[in-house]
Amino acid sequence: MGRLDGKVVIVTGGGGGVARGMTVALAKEGAELSIVELHADRGDEAKREVEKQGGRVISIACDVSDRVQVDAAVAETLERLGRIDVLVNNATGVTLSTSNLSFMDHTEADFDRILGVDVKGSFHFMQACFPHFKAQGGGKIINFSSGAGTERMAGFVAYASAKEGVRALTGVAAREWGEFGINVNVICPAALTPGMKKFVETHPDPEFKRMALGNRPIARLGDPEQDIGRVVAFLASAESDYLTGQTFWVDGGSSIHA
Repeated sequence: MGRLDGKVVIVTGGGGGVARGMTVALAKEGAELSIVELHADRGDEAKREVEKQGGRVISIACDVSDRVQVDAAVAETLERLGRIDVLVNNATGVTLSTSNLSFMDHTEADFDRILGVDVKGSFHFMQACFPHFKAQGGGKIINFSSGAGTERMAGFVAYASAKEGVRALTGVAAREWGEFGINVNVICPAALTPGMKKFVETHPDPEFKRMALGNRPIARLGDPEQDIGRVVAFLASAESDYLTGQTFWVDGGSSIHA
């Protein structure tokens, strides 16, 4: 028996990065998954990985910044899996080209793209799922933010702004939706994803690699499944029913707010 047996979870941006391990962790706990991904091939690849765990999973191509596509993805999930219990907003518009980029080198297009995916995409899915959560008496929303925002990291002005916007969305929804049994929380992860590995290896400052990989109390980057995925599974489960509006830094102590 898993903690999420019979639960249906939507994971946006589910085809890459930390989500690849996260979806496996959720499947191991018994969740049925709707993987929402801009790139259909990546979503299908993630679907095949989850299927190895024996659970039901579907893959839906969707641009989360487009409300029409979001509504269609939610409707398809309901049609094919029957319900929605958990929403994980993981999709991001940040790229290597908009990472470690000075404040003055960021463009309006950078802001439009990153805020469109990270903030508006989360907003779209939260609004689209809310009526279903309310009708069934509850649900869980797990949004993904970043230490780039909470720590105001240089080189990430658009991404940091977007991720702090996600935390604001989370807090407001937590206050408004608690009466309906809807829990809304945030994770700020530090995970050794393929994209993170490439970013660290191509960074111009040789000291950055040492700092990125080990300059934290737990001197490593997290594993997407074992470290990040298990926290997502906890927040998706009944064990987190009395938690809402909170930020969880799952980063080995890189950010300490205590």
